[in-house]
Amino acid sequence: MFKTIANAFKVKDVRRKLLLTLLLLLIYRIGCWIPLPGIDLSIFQDLTGNGEGSGNDFLALLSAVSGGALANGALLALGVSPYITASIIIQLMTIAIPSLEKLSKEGGEEGRKKINYITRWIALVLSLAQGIGIIVALGDYINPDVLWVGAPAWLMGVCLVILLTAGGMFTVWLGERITDLGIGNGMSLLIFVGILSTAMSAIITSITHIGTDIDYLWNLIILVVALLLVFTFIVLMDLAERRIPVQYAKQIKGRKMYGGQSTYIPVRVNGSGVLPIIFATALVTFPQLISSIFWPDSNWYSEILGTDSWAYVILLSLFILFFAYFYAQISFNPEDISKRIQQNGGFIPGIRAGKPTTEYLKRISHRITLFGAIFLAIIALVPGFVFKAISIGSADSIITAFSATGLMIIVSVALEFDKRLDAQLMMRSYKGFLK
Repeated sequence: MFKTIANAFKVKDVRRKLLLTLLLLLIYRIGCWIPLPGIDLSIFQDLTGNGEGSGNDFLALLSAVSGGALANGALLALGVSPYITASIIIQLMTIAIPSLEKLSKEGGEEGRKKINYITRWIALVLSLAQGIGIIVALGDYINPDVLWVGAPAWLMGVCLVILLTAGGMFTVWLGERITDLGIGNGMSLLIFVGILSTAMSAIITSITHIGTDIDYLWNLIILVVALLLVFTFIVLMDLAERRIPVQYAKQIKGRKMYGGQSTYIPVRVNGSGVLPIIFATALVTFPQLISSIFWPDSNWYSEILGTDSWAYVILLSLFILFFAYFYAQISFNPEDISKRIQQNGGFIPGIRAGKPTTEYLKRISHRITLFGAIFLAIIALVPGFVFKAISIGSADSIITAFSATGLMIIVSVALEFDKRLDAQLMMRSYKGFLK
């Protein structure tokens, strides 16, 4: 990957896109440090645990994904959370509303633009709702004198809600600009940079503890080794695929012969990537977010569906299984693939064309998706328990930064970014047949 990045800086067009991507990411990181006026930042740090393992678990994860923006009480404190939730709502609405389903499947580029337009409006509503919830929860800690001495508290609250909402939508705008003008998926890169930023801060904090307790060094080494093993496992599974062989019959058209070659259909074990974990975690923990904002002193949800409870494990696994199959149906359509193979004079060895091929592809897809869902459930649950078992002291900050979702996002986004960068280089290094 480092070699690919080095080669990218040698090509002018790719270098410009890469530098633009880095510039937009830098603007996002600066926005994560600009504090909101009139609120004591220690309140946000108490809510998120300030990287020390205390506070609300979900808000700590949300702060980690946003690169500490929530803990900093920053202008971009909402991060990409409203957009992710809006994407979940749109994906579920495409199942329930036939017009949206038709738009997403048959609308083409225009359909995609309309879906994105609706998603942005839902993200705006969610940003406004989350901004109101945060300001209402922190109403006792707002200083309206920032506007002018004797200013009404409600006016200061309205200004803060507008700032938070604008910050959330500005994050969406940055992500879309990276996607359109830079390299890679903008929203994924924003989350990627946020998690890496939180992880580096946590690692630096953990290293400083070695000076006060030398025994902590061995614990930190074991933790890093465990992280490397988990990363390796994720990379292997993320690149794993089932190759279905396809043979094309020879066809003579005029004086030319077509076909006769063998190829394969790649079916990835983890074709849906990290999305099932993100959506499942968001659905399971969303009630906890609402509870922590409007009833901060209540722990009823954590007691029933805390991250250490069996109910949380079972419910999260079921949601991961559901979203894994849901995205498998979207990304891999056996009927369409079977028709294209038959129209081009191809067949799968040992399988008759038509309906038998469709049933065969559907059976293979269901099996592969089941293995992928089990893998995602293991990654979502096991590393957290392992890291907690071997950690002491401030290592909890590393666990928060390198959560299951964080690990999957880091690996998936890095691999996807490398693929897109390779594609950009190949497009510009290909000379064609006439040169």
